[in-house]
Amino acid sequence: MSRINELAEKARHVDLSSEEKEEQQRLRRSYVERVKKNLKAQLDSVIVVDGDGQRQKVNRPD
Repeated sequence: MSRINELAEKARHVDLSSEEKEEQQRLRRSYVERVKKNLKAQLDSVIVVDGDGQRQKVNRPD
């Protein structure tokens, strides 16, 4: 995350080299994938309790 921020800050002041731009894109894709994975894990653990006290796991659409 810190490297993503470093490159973003640098890009505000100067043009990034092609290698830095590629690194930035790679790091961003990796970050987004980790966020999505964590969100899916959190949503998979959600349990809904209805008015009768019945607990049901939320089914994710395929």
